[in-house]
Amino acid sequence: MRVTADREVCVGAGLCAMTAPEVFDQDDEGLVTVLAADPGDEARAAAREAGMLCPSGAVRVAE
Repeated sequence: MRVTADREVCVGAGLCAMTAPEVFDQDDEGLVTVLAADPGDEARAAAREAGMLCPSGAVRVAE
């Protein structure tokens, strides 16, 4: 799995950080930051869900 985020597209909704806090965070401007580009098995389901919930499409999860 590979997790990426496009900060240019991010609207700062924070759903990624709330859904998968071990994978995503938000910076001081509220934009997404990827903490784990290759999350462990225990965080993969949450990372997938965060990718589906992202309203701007900034979060991408590739298998």
